[in-house]
Amino acid sequence: MEYLRIVLDLGVALFAISICGLLVWRQLDYRADKVEMKRLVNLQPTDPIVFSRDLVAGLPEPARRYFCFAISEGTPLLSVANIEMKGQFGLGTKNSPKYVDICAEQVLAAPHGFVWKMAGRSGLMRISGSDAAGWTRFWIAGFIPVARLGGSPDHMRASFGRYVAEAVFWTPAALLQGEGVVWQEVDENTARVTIRHRGLEQSIDISVGDDGRPNWVAFPRWSDANPEKSYRIQPFGGHLSKFRDFAGFRLPSHIEAGNHFGTDDYFPFYVVDVADIKFPSALQ
Repeated sequence: MEYLRIVLDLGVALFAISICGLLVWRQLDYRADKVEMKRLVNLQPTDPIVFSRDLVAGLPEPARRYFCFAISEGTPLLSVANIEMKGQFGLGTKNSPKYVDICAEQVLAAPHGFVWKMAGRSGLMRISGSDAAGWTRFWIAGFIPVARLGGSPDHMRASFGRYVAEAVFWTPAALLQGEGVVWQEVDENTARVTIRHRGLEQSIDISVGDDGRPNWVAFPRWSDANPEKSYRIQPFGGHLSKFRDFAGFRLPSHIEAGNHFGTDDYFPFYVVDVADIKFPSALQ
């Protein structure tokens, strides 16, 4: 009996140590999120120029319409946003979406990076974690790790495609003419922007209405969202709607996006409604 008691006590101790280790690990993730979000906010221009139609006079006509719709005359060109959202995130497939109700906060600072922090629930299952340019980290019930990805060239390339495309949604000032940004006309209602940054490159097509309102975005994304789990170029994109004014920017507050956009296999796994978009000042 004494031997059994020692074994049980040892088992309890090891279990407690394991739980404490996982909780510490989770706190380190929280800290990494906070540090990276602060770094990105500090990239906000401190003395931004203001928007005028003259700034886009040399762009292709669909791009001019897009910017004149998305940015009001005289708006300071702030390029880092903090976005609060709620919606659904699909963990399954087109035939079995397995949507999880989520709430999320994102700092978006294209082309430099992003952090998307989320918490979700489906029945009794709780999932939380974050996506960033350098990592994907998700947890079940707050202390069971279920995804630890990042740091590879494939992950960086896939992430870059995501967050520069989201700049079309929420930080149009980041896509004005400048080093590493090239605009082309595809047709009378479609503009293509190509962004290059630190060896990464992504082109994004934007369909605009007569008033310049962006209706959808589409781009070839480096992705492993396929049965083989093999990275390759695949179509990605989404629809934009419910435009609202945020600090001089007219931005979509409803997004539906997913893999294989424009094909029969399209699965909008990302369906969100924006609660607020702010353009924070750089932290001192």
